[in-house]
Amino acid sequence: MNNSEKKRMNGEAEEENEEDVEDEGRDAWERTYTDERSWEALEEDESGLLQPIDNKAIYHSQYRRRLQSLSAASAASRIQKGLIRFLCVVVDLSKAAGEMDFKPSRMAVIAKHVEAFIREFFDQNPLSQIGLMIIKDGVAQSLTELGGSPEAHIKALMVKLGCSGDSSLQNALELVHDTLHKIPSYGHREVLILYSALSTCDPGDIMETIQKCKKAKLRCSVIGLSAEMFVCKHLCQETGGSYMVALDEGHFKELLLEHAPPPPALAEFAIANLIKMGFPQRAAEGSIAICSCHREAKVGEGYICPRCKARVCELPTECRFCGLTLVSSPHLARSYHHLFPIEPFTEVSARQLELSRVASKTCFGCRESLLTPGTNKAGPCAACTKCKQYFCLDCDIYIHESLHNCPGCESRRITPAAASVTMS
Repeated sequence: MNNSEKKRMNGEAEEENEEDVEDEGRDAWERTYTDERSWEALEEDESGLLQPIDNKAIYHSQYRRRLQSLSAASAASRIQKGLIRFLCVVVDLSKAAGEMDFKPSRMAVIAKHVEAFIREFFDQNPLSQIGLMIIKDGVAQSLTELGGSPEAHIKALMVKLGCSGDSSLQNALELVHDTLHKIPSYGHREVLILYSALSTCDPGDIMETIQKCKKAKLRCSVIGLSAEMFVCKHLCQETGGSYMVALDEGHFKELLLEHAPPPPALAEFAIANLIKMGFPQRAAEGSIAICSCHREAKVGEGYICPRCKARVCELPTECRFCGLTLVSSPHLARSYHHLFPIEPFTEVSARQLELSRVASKTCFGCRESLLTPGTNKAGPCAACTKCKQYFCLDCDIYIHESLHNCPGCESRRITPAAASVTMS
């Protein structure tokens, strides 16, 4: 080996060492952006201007993979889901939540995505309730009782933000057990723990507490923000929950939102029950009554229990006096789509769209053109397997995540009255 080759190899080795030193000095979120090298994906148009990066196709492909996996799992067997869920969200706000490996901190990332999760949860589960708890200074505290108001939960969490002390998983499980063991048998008792610490400081034997939660039919799931812990994995295995560790903020958001749709009911707990429900009337404007929830007088707000005539602020809830479950008819209607979910649409390539006999290459949902502006070439789209109508990517996502009905299939259903008018 001559001297020039040695110098070249030494120079490459020095450059690699310098890069390693620079990576060690960066935070995790900085290294993520460096590894992705997103600036290399920029492209120029004909005039030399930078074109924006289009991540719509990437997002849609990821969404469709998740949707198809869920559809395959549901098609494999008849699955019973719990439509009335009682979920306790436990947030670890110990000193470990102040770590800055998530930008700007674990606590800020948790607060941001828990807010989005609460709104998505009530959108997916209108008959369910949530209760918030935190772990701080080795003690578990209850922020909100089980209720159906997303704004009340979000407000209570934002007020109590702040990390200090150690974390105690056993104290959190004891508090959750005391809250959920009183739930009726028709309610599905679930616990979601967002754990930041790498240890737990417990006053007793946590294994006994885990067995007590298992006996009370609590499904405990944990999302870790640090390394995997045996005690968390053991807890989830014993109670039938799931344990995942978030790699970054995007992965944490994805793991958190996976708990929004109702999970399959456990076989030994999936017992059919008849539930008495009341449909309260809205209180008249200007009427003054004492609210049974907050125990204070309110004017023209809330609903009246049809059994005992007590005043409640929000729906769904349980009457504090007679114990009747109070809901509204829209809540029942919005829960219906979990029983009969819409099938995933099939991908339509640009070649298939060009060869199709459809006269107008427009989305059946929003009526926007399926052709790429400027080039008049067919872009990616999806088609319903039943009505064979074409939809753009945005409408495909909106139909499966929010609408839960295919506009093409619904437009085919002609009522007898409309059919008679057409015949005449």
